[in-house]
Amino acid sequence: MTDPTRFAGHGVLVTGGARGIGAAVARRLAEEGGRVLVTDRDLPEAEETASALRRQGLAAEAFACDVADRAAVEAAVVHAVAAFGSLDVLVNSAAHCTSDVPLFEDDPDEAWARDLDITLTGAYRCCRAALPHLAASGRGAIVSVGSVNGVQDFGNHGYSAAKAGLGSLTRTLAGHAAPRGVRVNLVVPGTVRTSAWEGRDDELDAVRPLYPLGRVGEPEDIAAAVAFLASRDAAWITGTSLVVDGGLTAVNTGFHAAVRHTS
Repeated sequence: MTDPTRFAGHGVLVTGGARGIGAAVARRLAEEGGRVLVTDRDLPEAEETASALRRQGLAAEAFACDVADRAAVEAAVVHAVAAFGSLDVLVNSAAHCTSDVPLFEDDPDEAWARDLDITLTGAYRCCRAALPHLAASGRGAIVSVGSVNGVQDFGNHGYSAAKAGLGSLTRTLAGHAAPRGVRVNLVVPGTVRTSAWEGRDDELDAVRPLYPLGRVGEPEDIAAAVAFLASRDAAWITGTSLVVDGGLTAVNTGFHAAVRHTS
């Protein structure tokens, strides 16, 4: 259940907010009273997401932002502060994932660099630009969206390395930002049903048995975790990685199934 006052008066910036997890986060924080800047490289889709929130009577604006562009990131932060009066919450949801080639040695430099530049360095750019404003707010919080790819092997070399890097950035930045009153945390999702899986229902059905809770995640599952970590309910939590994966990384269901099969 949402609390319509939990983020009352908070200025919020969400990257990658046009669709999927980012859009669900924007909706959840707006429903809880936040004034949300939905940023994305795809401005028309970001505007569609923000417009849908405004039709619900919620406070949301759209802004074009490619997190690979430092100037665009800084412009988004400046716009959020000007529009809302403060920036209290930054959610780093933008990411890029390149499919692996059959042989690791054939992976092009460009693919590796693109995954890291958007997924990891993009979050770094956003944190760097936002931190002074988050500190000035007196209740600043950063929540980044990681992945189980950052803690176990699920393929996608560059994307996985970038998500693992987000875990390290979360810890080091938490130590730096804590004296300034800013908390920094990470949500670590498993498989989540987003547009990236569109037309791949057979694959989602195939991985579903690997999840002890019996299903893949929905964007709203991740949005709820982000809202918690960004809120005053997590006032004494910083530098942590909250795994939201239906038990995938805690329970080896494949092993248990194999043992039961041979018993």
